[in-house]
Amino acid sequence: MRWAGQGVAVDDGALPGLQRLGLVRSVRTPQFDGITFHEVLCKTALNKIPAASMLPFRFTVNGYRGCSHACRYCFARPTHEYLEFDPGRDFDTQVVVKTNVAEVLRRELRRPSWSRETVALGTNTDPYQRAEGRYALMPGIIGALTDFGTPFSILTKGTLLRRDLPLLTDASRRVDVSVAVSLAVGDPDLHGRLEPGTPTPEARLSLISAIREAGLRCHVMVAPVLPGLTDSDDHLDDLLGRIAGAGATSATVFGLHLRGSTRGWFMDWLAEAYPDLVGEYRRLYRRGAYLPAEYRADLACRAAPLLARHGLARAPRFAAPLPGAGPVDAAPELQPTLF
Repeated sequence: MRWAGQGVAVDDGALPGLQRLGLVRSVRTPQFDGITFHEVLCKTALNKIPAASMLPFRFTVNGYRGCSHACRYCFARPTHEYLEFDPGRDFDTQVVVKTNVAEVLRRELRRPSWSRETVALGTNTDPYQRAEGRYALMPGIIGALTDFGTPFSILTKGTLLRRDLPLLTDASRRVDVSVAVSLAVGDPDLHGRLEPGTPTPEARLSLISAIREAGLRCHVMVAPVLPGLTDSDDHLDDLLGRIAGAGATSATVFGLHLRGSTRGWFMDWLAEAYPDLVGEYRRLYRRGAYLPAEYRADLACRAAPLLARHGLARAPRFAAPLPGAGPVDAAPELQPTLF
């Protein structure tokens, strides 16, 4: 049993919504101060994305719900409401762990009906968030997909991916594997405010280099770009230059969207951290979750020559997840064809 001394039978006050996921126990440890892990036994591992979503993949696997990365803008925050958690602080500190996900995945992949379509990892919460260092779900997931001839893509901000580079290199000899790193903020101070639980920009640049040294291609998602904070030509040029210097093979740039309860959580943070930008954000997002078409077009026009200058405009190989758009409601105009 993990973390000896933490009993399964103890009444820990777990919220009723967790019972839907097959809650086994909730545990805390000093190693993860302020975070509670809710260990569950999942019934399914493969998630089929509705066709109406228009995403460039149909199946995903998510070993975790909730994420200690604590990105202020995370699109997945509203998914925690299903579990009767709030999408703000609870999303950052109440992490659901599907401890049997690899076993269930193998069972599903073994079905004769499985057509070996690409499976996307990292579409909801990061598969290499800090909890992965303790639970190590990804080696089992990678092994299952590889053994059953299923191509897969990974998107992460987590440098824990380094641990699995040998597994990924071996898998790439047997199935199509694509790896993407999300890196949208180059300034260390701004990074600390926006993404307080993530590895630093320098650590992620080092991860990009390690991925390339392992012989794998590495796409970088420079997303989401935040108006007034990370959308200047200088910021984008500097960041893309550093990404290219780390060895990335391609990159995609697109803007922030604010879906559902993420909007309120982000705007509350913005009002405290950058109150002078609140009015502009209200104007930009007055019609919904997405930036106006003219803003998106301008960003694309400014990013294109920068991507070309730094050699990052090469066509990727196949589809990967979107870090700034939800798995079921991403705007079609924001769908990049990746990898």
